[in-house]
Amino acid sequence: MKEKKLEELKSECQNCMRCELGKTRINVVFSDGNPETSKAILIGEAPGENEDKTGTPFVGRAGKLLNEFLEKAGISRAEDLYIINTVKCRPPQNRVPSDEEKNLCSEYLLKQIDIVNPDVIIFCGSTALKSFYSKKIPISKIRGEILEIEINGKTRKCVPIFHPSYLLRYHSLEEGSPRYLMLKDLEKIKTLISK
Repeated sequence: MKEKKLEELKSECQNCMRCELGKTRINVVFSDGNPETSKAILIGEAPGENEDKTGTPFVGRAGKLLNEFLEKAGISRAEDLYIINTVKCRPPQNRVPSDEEKNLCSEYLLKQIDIVNPDVIIFCGSTALKSFYSKKIPISKIRGEILEIEINGKTRKCVPIFHPSYLLRYHSLEEGSPRYLMLKDLEKIKTLISK
């Protein structure tokens, strides 16, 4: 049932030319994961070059790193997560999507959330966090916290985490390091979706 609704939305999305990103994309990057079994939605920033080529989110270096961390935390990317981005098309030179681009794409994003109806929403990076959370708090101060945020009239549990591209700069797994904190946050998310 969810699959059918999402397929209809995806086909609408693939014809979308609401903003300038539609003119420069190779592929619409709609989602990854199983909407029927997913208990969490992970929202990233925007597709990068590899995602634009393949049509799948988080397949570049950052995506491979994310997969490693998910595996360590015992989260199945294929079964536990439905992965989407704040915008469905790649911004030129992988720049951060503008507020206007995010607003024009938000209808698709909100419909995906409503259809999948997850137990938890994971904001992967500050762009995703800022799209739903108005307080100006750096992600480093709020990551790992369980936030109750109203999205489309429904209060949802949301957890901000570092974006894996940020972790590419840090290699230490020592206590308190960004990679250590990422693993702890994902382990906390694992307990939330295992209930």
